Amino acid sequence: MIKWLLISVFTLIILGFSAGVALFVYYAKDAPPLEESKLVSKPSSVFYDKDGQVLADLGVEKRELASTKDIPLTLVNAITSIEDHRFFKHRGVDPIRIISSVVHNTQNDSTQGGSTLTQQLIKLSFFSTKTKDATIERKAQEAWMAVNLERQKTKEEIITYYINKTYLGNGYYGMLTASKSYFGKELSSLDLSQIALLAGMPQAPNSYDPYAHPEAAKDRRDMVLRAMYRYKTITKQQMTEAIAKPITDGLQPKADNKSIPSYLDNYIKQVMHEVQDKTGLDVATAGLKIYTPLDNAAQQKLWDIFNTDQYVHFPDDLFQVASTIVDVNSGAVIAQLGGRKQPTDVTFGLNQAVQTNRDWGSTMKPITDYGPAYEDGVYKSTGDIIGDNWYVYPGTNIPVYDWDKLYQGNITVRRALWGSRNIPAVKTLAAVGLDNSQKFLEGLGIHYPNMQYSNAISSNNKPDDNDPKAQSYGASSEKMAAAYAALGAGGVYTEPYYVNKIVDSEGKETVLKPVRSRAMKETTAYIITDMLKGVITNGTMTNGIIPGLNQAGKTGTSNYDDNAYQQAMANLDGPYDGSSLAPDENFVGYTPKYSMAVWSGYKNQMTPVWGSKLYLALDVYREMMTYLASTTNNPDWTMPDGVKKVGNELTLTN
Repeated sequence: MIKWLLISVFTLIILGFSAGVALFVYYAKDAPPLEESKLVSKPSSVFYDKDGQVLADLGVEKRELASTKDIPLTLVNAITSIEDHRFFKHRGVDPIRIISSVVHNTQNDSTQGGSTLTQQLIKLSFFSTKTKDATIERKAQEAWMAVNLERQKTKEEIITYYINKTYLGNGYYGMLTASKSYFGKELSSLDLSQIALLAGMPQAPNSYDPYAHPEAAKDRRDMVLRAMYRYKTITKQQMTEAIAKPITDGLQPKADNKSIPSYLDNYIKQVMHEVQDKTGLDVATAGLKIYTPLDNAAQQKLWDIFNTDQYVHFPDDLFQVASTIVDVNSGAVIAQLGGRKQPTDVTFGLNQAVQTNRDWGSTMKPITDYGPAYEDGVYKSTGDIIGDNWYVYPGTNIPVYDWDKLYQGNITVRRALWGSRNIPAVKTLAAVGLDNSQKFLEGLGIHYPNMQYSNAISSNNKPDDNDPKAQSYGASSEKMAAAYAALGAGGVYTEPYYVNKIVDSEGKETVLKPVRSRAMKETTAYIITDMLKGVITNGTMTNGIIPGLNQAGKTGTSNYDDNAYQQAMANLDGPYDGSSLAPDENFVGYTPKYSMAVWSGYKNQMTPVWGSKLYLALDVYREMMTYLASTTNNPDWTMPDGVKKVGNELTLTN
C-alpha cells in the first residue's frame, strides 16, 4: 500500500512539474526579443503642444551614463547585497532566491521578491513596471529573457546597464547622475554611507528621498549596510561607522532643476498619467515624443490670470483657483491649472483641477436634474410650471431651503434654473428618479457610489474610505468642463484627454483616439443650453457678460452644515457683510468653441469664501473666455429639429 502511495505521489509530482514546464514554455515563446537599444538607457521624453512646438524635455541634463570601469566595487557590492546577493553565482534566475522568498512571504507580513537583478533589468527595459501587470505570463517571460541575457552579456555589462537604468528620485536617472546631483561627486568619490543610500533607493525612490523622507532614507541606507556586513563585503566597524553618519552627511542643497516649466507642471502631470494608463509606458524612462492638444498661449494666459493682479484682484496668496478648459468640438483639454501661487520647487505637485474632493454646488443642476428631465420627457417645455414652495427631501423630514429661505411659488423651469432655486431642482430629480439621473451623469463621466436626493444641488457624495474608486467619485473642474462641453457639442460626450499621439524611441507611432459617445439627445442639449444662456443675462452671473459672445453657464456655491458654519464664522478675515459663507464657489461656462470650469476656495475648507470673493471664479472665467473669444470666430448654436420656439419658451415637438 505504501509502495503504491509513493508511486502515486511521485507521479503527481512529475505531472505537476511537467505541466509547469509546459506552461513556462508556452508563455516564454511570446517574450519580446532581446534588443540592445532597450537595455541601453533611453533619451529623455519630449512633450509637444498642438502646433508641434516643444513644450518640455523631461530629464534635460538629468541622465549621465557611467562606464563599467568607473563603477566602484563597493557600489556593486552594495547593490548585490540588498537586491541579489547571489548575482555572480546564478545565470539569470535564482531558484534558491525564489524558494527563500516563498518561505519568507508565507511566514511574514512583509513581501520579499524573488527576482534577480537581471530580471529587474529586463522588467525596467522591456515591460510595464505597474504592479497590476506582474502576471505569471510576464514573470515567465522575464525569467526566460534573463537567462538568455546572461548567455549574451557579462555580469559586468548587466550591472552597468542596471546602474544606468534605475531611477533615484527628483528627476535623476542613473546612479552617476544621482551621485553628482545629491553629493556633487563622481561615483568613485562617494563614501560608504553615500553609496549605500544610492544602492537602496531604486526600489522606492520617492519614499527614500533624503530631502522629503530623511528617516525612511536612513532606514533603507542602514538596511543596505547591514546586508553588506551580512554578506561579508564590509567589516562590522565599517558598518557601524557608516550607520552613525547622518543621512544629510555630504548631501547638497536641493537644486531647483525643474525641467518642466511651472505653468505646465499640472498639465504635464496629467499627460504622464494618461500615457501610462493607456499604454503602460513609463514616460520617465521610455524616451518618447508625446504630442498633446495643449494650447500653449492659452495655458500661459491662464497662468497669468491666476498669478498676477493684472486681470483679477485676489484677496491673498492662500486663496485658490483651479480650472480646466476643453475644446467643445474635439473634447481635448487645451489648458489646465490646479492652483495659484504654487511652490516653484515642487515637480508634479497637487493638481486640484482633477481632484473630486470639493463640492460643485448648483453647477450640478443642469446635468443632474434638468438634463435628464428633458431627456426622459418629464418636461416638454422650458415654460413648464414647477412649485417653489415648502418641500422636504423625499423620504425624510428635512426641509429643502434656498439661500434666501424664501419661496417664489409657481415658476417656469427656465426661471427656476435662472434663479438657481433649490426646491424646484430637488423636485425635478425626484420626478426623474435617482437611477435615471445617475445613468445620465455616468454618460457624462460623473460617478457616485450611490445617488442621493441632495445631489440635486451638490456633488458631495462621500464613499466608503476603503472604496478603491473613492478618488474617481464626484466632480472636478476636468469632469465639469467635459460634461458641459457635451451640452455645447449637441449632446456628444468626449472623455477629456491630454495626448494625441506618441512616438517611441524607435519611431513607432501610436495615435490615441478620443473616446466619444452620445450622452443625450441633441434637443436636450439645445434646451439646456438655451436656458443657461439666460443665466448670464438674467440670472446669477450677469458680471460674466462678454459683449458679442454667445455663451451659457451656471454658478455653483457649496454650503456649510450648522456646526461647520459656526466654525467658518470664527474664521472670517474682516467685518462681516451678511453675505453667504461657502467652502467653494464655482462657475462652469461654455461657448460653441470652448468649455471652462472654475473652482475657487481655500485649501482649508473652514476658511470661508464670502463677500466679493464669491465673484472671483466668475471673474477668472470672464477674463479667460474673453481672451479665447479673441482667438476665434464666435458662432451661435443652431436649433435642431424636434424643438420649436413659442414666444420666449422652447418646446419639444416629439
